[in-house]
Amino acid sequence: MNQDVQTLIDGLNEDLAYEYAAVITYTYDAAVVSGLARPILKEFFENEAQDEIKHAAYLSEKIASLGGTPVVKPAEVKQATEVREMLQNALEDEEATIQRYLQRIEQAEKAKQHGLKVDLEDMVADESNHKEELQRLLRDSRL
Repeated sequence: MNQDVQTLIDGLNEDLAYEYAAVITYTYDAAVVSGLARPILKEFFENEAQDEIKHAAYLSEKIASLGGTPVVKPAEVKQATEVREMLQNALEDEEATIQRYLQRIEQAEKAKQHGLKVDLEDMVADESNHKEELQRLLRDSRL
C-alpha cells in the first residue's frame, strides 16, 4: 500500500472515531434535553444522530475497501447538561469535522481517490448545513 493511501486511511479512521462520538453525543442529547425547547431539539438531535450514522457507515466501508481496518472506539464524547452547552458543543464539533473533511479531501486527491473526494465534498455540505442550523438555534436568547 502506498503512503498516500495509508495516510488517507489513518485520517478516515480519525474521522470515523469522531462520527461515532457524534452519534453517541446526539443520542444522549436527545434523551436528556429538557425545557420548552425539548420537543424541537429532541427531534433535531435524533435526526443529526441518523445523519452521523450514515457518515460512519460510509467511512467504515471506504476504509475497508482501501485495505484498512475501521476503528471501533469513538473519540471523546461530550456530556453536556444544559441546552445551550449541548448546542455549543455540537457547533464546535461540526466546525472541527468540516476542517477534518477538508483535509481529507486533499488527501483523497493526492491518493487518486476521486470518488471519495466527491463524497467527502458532499459530507462537508451536510456538516455545513448542520453548522448553520446550530448557529440559528443558538441565536435564541432563551436557551
